[in-house]
Amino acid sequence: MVKDRAAIKFITRVLGKSELIKTITELKKEVRKTRSLTEEEIKVLVNNGNSSINWSKVKVKRGFNPERIKNSILDGDIVLGVFDSQIELEKGINVNSGIYNSSLFNVTIGDNVLLKDVKTLANYIINDKVIISNCGAVVCSGKTSFGNGREIPIAIETGGREVFTFAEIDIDTATEIASSREDKELIKKYNSLVEDYVKKVTSEFGIIDEAAVIKNSSKIVNAFIGKHAHIDNVTLIDNTTVLSNEEEKTEISEGAFVKKSIIQWGSEVTSMAIVVNSVMVEHSHAERHAKITDSIIGPNTGIGEGEVTASLVGPFVGFHHQALLIAAFWPDGKGNIGYGANVGSNHTSKAPDQEIWPGEGTFFGLGVNIKFPSDLTRAPYSILATGVTTLPQKIEFPFSLINGAAVSFEDISPAYNEIIPAWVLSDNIFTIRRNEGKYMKRNKAKRANIVFEVFRPEIVDIMKESRSKLKDIIHIKRFYTDKEIKGLGKNYLLEANRKKAIETYSFYIQYYALSGLKKKLEEYVDNRNRKKIKNILYARTSDTRWEHERKILLEEFENKTVKELLHKLIEVQEVIAKETQVSKEKDDSRGARIIKDYTVVHAPASEDSFVKQTYAETKKIKDEINALLKIVKD
Repeated sequence: MVKDRAAIKFITRVLGKSELIKTITELKKEVRKTRSLTEEEIKVLVNNGNSSINWSKVKVKRGFNPERIKNSILDGDIVLGVFDSQIELEKGINVNSGIYNSSLFNVTIGDNVLLKDVKTLANYIINDKVIISNCGAVVCSGKTSFGNGREIPIAIETGGREVFTFAEIDIDTATEIASSREDKELIKKYNSLVEDYVKKVTSEFGIIDEAAVIKNSSKIVNAFIGKHAHIDNVTLIDNTTVLSNEEEKTEISEGAFVKKSIIQWGSEVTSMAIVVNSVMVEHSHAERHAKITDSIIGPNTGIGEGEVTASLVGPFVGFHHQALLIAAFWPDGKGNIGYGANVGSNHTSKAPDQEIWPGEGTFFGLGVNIKFPSDLTRAPYSILATGVTTLPQKIEFPFSLINGAAVSFEDISPAYNEIIPAWVLSDNIFTIRRNEGKYMKRNKAKRANIVFEVFRPEIVDIMKESRSKLKDIIHIKRFYTDKEIKGLGKNYLLEANRKKAIETYSFYIQYYALSGLKKKLEEYVDNRNRKKIKNILYARTSDTRWEHERKILLEEFENKTVKELLHKLIEVQEVIAKETQVSKEKDDSRGARIIKDYTVVHAPASEDSFVKQTYAETKKIKDEINALLKIVKD
């Protein structure tokens, strides 16, 4: 049923507890105990250089101090709070709260606000302890929904996977809506709930919430600026929601341009970045002239210098150079876009209606040219090497290297590349293991459910399917294409690499299952269920993950005892530790051959902090396995 779909559950839950809806509703309805100005207060205000068309429209709270308002214009319906303390304008510089050299029209001002050198502040509700200093126009014109309810054309620029946004939208919700277009009932229900959300947040007043700071900025138009947000030297913020709080301060600064967008908690848009009709999900960032249009950017992902259009980009994507990503549906993220990468061939000369689905962990190398349509979702953690140009294709072999053709064959198009399945595991395991740990340590997202584990059931199942395809060939050949082995895409595979890939996939499939055995044994020991240990390989349980691992153990290690499997895990862990160092040592040997003093300025792999960490973890695992071996009885 539609109501059971994750996206519907999520937005329904948000409608009930949205901080944006709550803040707007409370501030719009807040009734402040105010009074009219006294004749004496008006006299003080006028003597301090202030003016108003109608002083009777200016209302103040008890405790109001007219001495804290100077050289300002107060027109329309004005409500002023109490100004009786200092506020930090810059680090170490405290000044009196109040209103100085500013023009106000139809505004409500909270307590201990600082308005200084604001040319125009109109139709805004300003909560307590806000700073607005040296700004041009901070205005709200007509009704606004603060960038909510806008349509973002994910993956297809001409439409077809569009997602209507709301302030708290997450990657999972956007993914489900963009990829479930056949479910008309779901889309209709979701759109209806977004409409309800938009109605609840629509306001005739802009809102700047408690302790937000806006400085040195040209225009802030129809905006919701959340608590403790820091806005400094922006070109424009227009029709936008900025979610922020004291622990996750959102920053927009240094010439940034933000329009018709949502910027979530802890995100940054800086150094002349442009964000238009997009969502920056929690703790994402755009910098150094980045250009983001019609896109949703996932948590912990950074866009620098490059351009992203009509894309859904998941967590931890590194995009720090001049490159292009268009029409990408990439919810799993954890990949990289190298300098000069052109992932943007979505135009067939008819219309920009083509798309690409990168897989989790896809690495687009320097200067690649990726032709659309392309589907790499069943080739997670694959690398497209520097300078490669790919044809439209679907690849289904994980951890692959796609490289330029090293040899040519009469029966193969010269446009074909070479594919080496499992190469990332066999020759570059350092990167996989390092990134897995790096993402866990660097994660700042508090709301997103990010899966960090690489070797997990769904990826292991793809590895098993890939291994079966490689095994199930009818005739041994020097090379193979998609005609003989489905899922190779527009690439060829050499026989030597086919055999090596089978061995590599097998090794890591077994590693996954053996690790699961260790974990289950430890669970039984901790819970003092030693009776279960004896029949652990053959007794069914309700643990879905363990059942997946147990099945693989029985398939891969026929008639092996638990003790034998634990000894095997020690061997596997030692191999992985050694291979982690070896894959890093390749940089050492290559660098030393090319740069004369390479070994002087580069620490060897044996001294690399992650390599050391890997050996330390391996020792710890071996100790834990040896402890289990003392308990396990065959």
